[in-house]
Amino acid sequence: MPTPRRSTAPAAPRAPREPTVRRQHGHEVVDDYAWMADRDDPRLLRYLRAENAYADALTEHLRPLRERLFEQIRARTVETDLSVPVSHGGWWYYSRTVEGAAYAVHARVAVADSPGRPELAEGATPPPAERLLLDENAEAGDGDFYALGACEVSPDGRLLAWSADREGDERYDLFVRDLADGVLIDDMVRGIGEGVAWSLDGGHVFYTRLDEAFRPHEVWRHRVGSPVGEDRLVLSEPDERFFVSLGSSKDDRVVLVGSSSKTTTQVWALDSADPCGPLREVVPRRVDVLADVEPVGQGMLVVHNAGRANFEVAWSPPGAAGPADWVALGWTTPEEFVTGVEAFDGFVVVSLRAAGQTALRVVARDPWSPDGFGPAHDIDLGGEVRTVGLGSTPDPGSPTVQVVHESLATPPAAYDYDVATRTLTLLKRVSVPGYDLGALRERRIWATAADGARVPVSLVHRADVRPDGTAPGLLYGYGAYATPMDPAFSVARLSLLDRGVVVAVAHVRGGSELGWGWYEQGRMEHKENTVTDFLAGAEQLVAAGWVSADRLAAQGASAGGLLLGAALNRAPERFAVALAQVPFVDVLTTMLDPALPLTVTEREEWGDPVGDPAAYRRIAGYSPYDNVHPGDYPALLVSASLHDTRVYVTEPAKWVARLRSTVTDDPVCRPILLRTELGSGHGGRSGRYDAWRERAWELAFVLDRLGASEVTSAGREPPAPG
Repeated sequence: MPTPRRSTAPAAPRAPREPTVRRQHGHEVVDDYAWMADRDDPRLLRYLRAENAYADALTEHLRPLRERLFEQIRARTVETDLSVPVSHGGWWYYSRTVEGAAYAVHARVAVADSPGRPELAEGATPPPAERLLLDENAEAGDGDFYALGACEVSPDGRLLAWSADREGDERYDLFVRDLADGVLIDDMVRGIGEGVAWSLDGGHVFYTRLDEAFRPHEVWRHRVGSPVGEDRLVLSEPDERFFVSLGSSKDDRVVLVGSSSKTTTQVWALDSADPCGPLREVVPRRVDVLADVEPVGQGMLVVHNAGRANFEVAWSPPGAAGPADWVALGWTTPEEFVTGVEAFDGFVVVSLRAAGQTALRVVARDPWSPDGFGPAHDIDLGGEVRTVGLGSTPDPGSPTVQVVHESLATPPAAYDYDVATRTLTLLKRVSVPGYDLGALRERRIWATAADGARVPVSLVHRADVRPDGTAPGLLYGYGAYATPMDPAFSVARLSLLDRGVVVAVAHVRGGSELGWGWYEQGRMEHKENTVTDFLAGAEQLVAAGWVSADRLAAQGASAGGLLLGAALNRAPERFAVALAQVPFVDVLTTMLDPALPLTVTEREEWGDPVGDPAAYRRIAGYSPYDNVHPGDYPALLVSASLHDTRVYVTEPAKWVARLRSTVTDDPVCRPILLRTELGSGHGGRSGRYDAWRERAWELAFVLDRLGASEVTSAGREPPAPG
């Protein structure tokens, strides 16, 4: 049970109530907290500060636990470390961290000075002959927030372009440095999107501009060193459903410009040797056709869904006008979901999903075959619960490709895969000092949803935890935008496992774990499947004995916060505590306002409640804010960020205010807390030490409510099933 505390608690903040009536499609809604939409209203900041003070007061008794959790995370992290150096253009490129420094340092070493991969020298000092590219710590200075966006060396290796966000609002400033002398030669472009692309000679940088709704809607060309007033518009996207993006081919000879909605893609190519030249359309805009391209020679490989729901790889020959000219290559089956393709001089690697697992397929490039490609084989790393993907291999002529493997119980490991010999060489495995990873077990179980769908649930636990119905547990879910929640390792999670907590991820519909159809079954008119899948996962954990019925926590972030909020409204008794991180909970209000960031493009995810009465009723039926009802809800910790542009702080603030005025108000047994970061954005705090403290704060609250704040003793391995 939770740590004993005094029976009285300070009075909870009560937000001013200012009833506002909204009418839509004959439906009338009274919103007492609509005034919070004005983020400049001084009452809002006062309210957020009061909530922070209240959260601090009610959790003061957890301060020692928070400190222990922070120190555990820190002790299990190698603070001075080096990423796997990768070779490109005569240089080894890498990033490294330094004990006590919050951010990474980016550097390179000439291959001529170090024929083998550079390593940290004795005493964990930088590799000999290191040349600094960018020290994020120096750039961040004393600021409260710093996030690096792009970090791109020009194709000729002379210049570095990077972008940085200092507020958390995802608007970046562009900088260019001469790497020969380290002199900053350009800092005139401000308030742009995250990504950049170079011209082949390093004379121009392409970037995106954001509109008032924070939508990347324009591509611009900037001549390095020239006034920003001389920049030239390359592309403008007037359709508010579409976001523009930038990229480059592996050989840097093509700049790729994309414009995509949730369901449709258009792509142009630009010869980077002629940066002032025209864009050439390579994927025409065709409704409900999504595509990604990889330039290969004079043609392109295209991953698309024009005719196959799970996408396929096609060859687009020079001069192809669209899907009718694309040649299907037959590299995958209709059941396999293709997620990407990367081409090298001697082979192509296809990233895909099969039977709910990530996989990699290598296809030889064969100049003697009719289409230029030869036989294929898969890279097999095994494991029932694992994630495998491509690491960084920037050199198109490399005979090997970097492969990264991890799982819930296994730290990330980077391998060199030799395509010719089909052998793996371990380059680096993330070290976890002082922890016996062999004491962890992971598995996949299946839950049955309300409509009969089988929902995979991945879980990890300590070996001595048995399915006897007594363990505390935490269930995480997301379920939106076709984003899969693949099994990934977390150092912070070890502190939960230490205390006997079973940690699980419900791979609910709305993600793409089981293919594109899994996503389609969790969006628009099928959105409630996401919620019922999550609840089915919770019920299965209890039914199978992995967690106690009264010791289960729920966690969701952003769109996963929508899932969590809807699940709490539907079955609040299922959970003892819930952690909602920057939750998208006022869905209906947001989707009714096209002036808000992301709203218009999001209508292809949730529906259009303005123009479609059925969509209005549907969203109104599950929107967490609109469906709060009297009764006992679990203890709840809600996090928010003042500068968040994806989920305005208004949403979690309104939700907490309505919860506190509606549900059973018991600050001792079922506290409802709102904690707002006043100097960060959607991702929370930026520096790693601040991020660890934020995570420790959240974990302490959850562990306390689960009655699992103390480390339990390890036992023997349970017998194998059967």
